[in-house]
Amino acid sequence: MATKVALIVGAGPGLGAAVARRLGRDGFAVALIARGEKRLTELGEALQSEGITTGWTAADISDVDELGAAVTRFGGFSGQIDVLHHNPSAFRSATASVLTSAELLADVAIGVGGLLTSVGAALPFMQPGGVVLATGGATADRPMTSAASLGVQKAALRNLVTALDQDLRLRGIRAASVTINGTIAAGTPFAPERIADAFAELVAAAPAAGDSWRTEVLFDG
Repeated sequence: MATKVALIVGAGPGLGAAVARRLGRDGFAVALIARGEKRLTELGEALQSEGITTGWTAADISDVDELGAAVTRFGGFSGQIDVLHHNPSAFRSATASVLTSAELLADVAIGVGGLLTSVGAALPFMQPGGVVLATGGATADRPMTSAASLGVQKAALRNLVTALDQDLRLRGIRAASVTINGTIAAGTPFAPERIADAFAELVAAAPAAGDSWRTEVLFDG
């Protein structure tokens, strides 16, 4: 049986790294996409040093062609994508009254649109039992005054994930978001490793998921 592949879009040193490490220890080969090449290489090499099969490529997640091509390259190389995890969001310090529509749309292109781009490129390589995951947040329901676009991204992301699950379940592929109701920080109930366990539980449950599948899982620490 071929090694399963988990693709993490927006793989940083915090939650993205923790999810990659957890799934790698569960036997997945891991593919990483992020914008910053130096930090991405450091993460990829660290995972490799732990014995996790890892590949990575830098890409601008807001660039539809660049992101789609990166996902397609990974899928073509491995022949399959079993887990797709959309992790990025754009943080912009701007209240709702000063945020421009252009800024909002640019942020949504990263935090929400990137998921659609990744799914579209990954689907030819996904089989029944696969799962699409996304990192949600409490700002979907409780907007952050100083960063108004973040809540818009997370609310739209949750809605999109639900729509994707309704669509993709017909192919045996499920979708879910994990809403993190706290601030991610090491050594706390919201440590990246603890949240990564919640994502891993969804990955394990997806192949046999039925009507009890939840498209949103709340992580309360």
